[in-house]
Amino acid sequence: MFVRRLQVDVVNALGYAAPCPIKGMDSFAMRNFTNDAIFDDTLPIADGVMEAGLRVPLDALQAKMQIWLQRKGYLQHGDTLRITEK
Repeated sequence: MFVRRLQVDVVNALGYAAPCPIKGMDSFAMRNFTNDAIFDDTLPIADGVMEAGLRVPLDALQAKMQIWLQRKGYLQHGDTLRITEK
C-alpha cells in the first residue's frame, strides 16, 4: 500500500533487539495521540514491520512512537525503539 517498508525493533538495555509487537504499533497508529496528520501515512502489517508514506520522517516517528509505547507499557524501562527502512 505504501512506498516504504520499515523495520521496528525494541532494543533492550543489553542491546538485544526483537521485533516490536504489532499490538503496540497498531495502538499508536489507531490512536495517533500526536494529532499530527503526517503519521496517518503509517500502517502496521506484522510484528516489527510497518509500511509508511514518503512524507513520514523516521526520526519523528521513532521519537513519538517510543513515548507512546513507554506510556502504554509496551516498552520496559530502559528499552528503546529502533526504526529502520528495509
